Amino acid sequence: MSDTRRRVKVYTLNEDRQWDDRGTGHVSSTFVERLKGISLLVRAESDGSLLLESKISPNTAYQKQQDTLIVWSEAENYDLALSFQEKAGCDEIWEKICQVQGKDPALEITQDPIDESEEEQMADLVTSVLSSPIRREKLALALMSEGYIKKLLGLFQVCEDLDNREGLHHLYEIVRGVLFLNKAALFEVMFSDDCIMDVVGCLEYDPALVQPKRHREFLTKTAKFKEVIPITDSELRQKIHQTYRVQYIQDIILPTPSVFEENFLSTLTSFIFFNKVEIVSMLQEDEKFLTEVFAQLTDEATEASKRRELVNFFKEFCAFSQTLQPQNRDAFFKTLANLGILPALEIVMGMDDLQVRAAATDIFSYLVEFSPSMVREFVMQEPQQTDDDVLLINVVIKQMICDSDPELGGAVQLMGLLRTLIDPENMLAPINKTEKTEFLSFFYKYCMHVLTAPLLANTAHDKDSKGEATGAGPYCCHLTLCPPSICCCFSTHSNELHVHRSTGESIFLRIVRFTKHPSRINSHT
Repeated sequence: MSDTRRRVKVYTLNEDRQWDDRGTGHVSSTFVERLKGISLLVRAESDGSLLLESKISPNTAYQKQQDTLIVWSEAENYDLALSFQEKAGCDEIWEKICQVQGKDPALEITQDPIDESEEEQMADLVTSVLSSPIRREKLALALMSEGYIKKLLGLFQVCEDLDNREGLHHLYEIVRGVLFLNKAALFEVMFSDDCIMDVVGCLEYDPALVQPKRHREFLTKTAKFKEVIPITDSELRQKIHQTYRVQYIQDIILPTPSVFEENFLSTLTSFIFFNKVEIVSMLQEDEKFLTEVFAQLTDEATEASKRRELVNFFKEFCAFSQTLQPQNRDAFFKTLANLGILPALEIVMGMDDLQVRAAATDIFSYLVEFSPSMVREFVMQEPQQTDDDVLLINVVIKQMICDSDPELGGAVQLMGLLRTLIDPENMLAPINKTEKTEFLSFFYKYCMHVLTAPLLANTAHDKDSKGEATGAGPYCCHLTLCPPSICCCFSTHSNELHVHRSTGESIFLRIVRFTKHPSRINSHT
């Protein structure tokens, strides 16, 4: 074998659909143990380094063009080409590919192509079966048994290269219809790494639009996945990518289904649901990863932008956890608690960054909703380790009464969380421990003065030089939220207020005095 016969240039297709030269070398076909199959290897003629290692897949569509060119696609949006110096070398490698796939080397494409003339018929067929469950089932089985999806996406690449708009419009109808067949086995193929971006590409060519949407450009350039901490598990990374893209297809690309179509995508919803369950489970098991996230989240040296990414990651993480079954969700939140989620929230909720505080509040709400008792147990242990000002509940109270949002969105959310925590109705009362008594004693000892301080300050009257009453409050806060929160204590903590009777009566009189002077509200918010 002469050196020139197997001499090739390796090309890859870039995002602008231009071929990039990856180097010149010599190609061979050999069994690679690691890949478990016959593979194409190209070693650089300059230094012998490996330019290409590609397993010959039984289902990949290889094409031989112009006697000296072999072209195929791998993974997502990744096209490869080998350009041979001599036709004889191209024929040898082509015969090896056809031998592995069991195909006739006389063909110029190893997978049966779909005739473009069939597109319109197929689009009509897919649309027509949607109203019949039996016909949908039969069509789905046929598509799976014939390996039709990959052939269809191969045709998409041809139509796009030729700018065949009519064909692309038919492909949009076909792919949309296949999604509406509502079959998990089809989704497994369509949403695999080597297919999903072509599926997105087909869905860009809605016939109702003058110009195609640029969904692939958004997914590959604008919405790039950013790892807050490097994820070493490639399966987890792939699952996160896939889930985001499938969610994007459902929420952004697909049109809102009509009344007759609304059940057609139930399996797609389930596909996303179970992906999220798997992601949460995989992250939960990776304690090294979570420990590193917590460490950077609370490290004072962490940059503000990085901390924002970390806390938003945890917010999404907790949102995903809502898909878990109760038993698994219980284990999930216990894992977070053991790793220190509450001390971390105590730190970040007191920071100046509004976005960080808002995301931290959302995380705190998930924890309170899941287990108020877990939060109470944590806060009751705090006085042994810190002073009153930085207790978690006091941080919550201060954020509530000093929220800078004029719409009071965050403040109202925090008020609801506070009321959940101090509500005796959802407090446990085991045989050997009375949560209600212990927690409310803690609350009145360490927190009540923080909640009432703005009200007391703004209803403490002195006489000015003209003998008129004036408010003596230094607080710049939302006083309107204090009375409802305090009244909640009056209505639910009768026994505790009996113990603190004089304080309770004083506060009640201040509330009455405050509500008689509504002008105070505007002057102190």
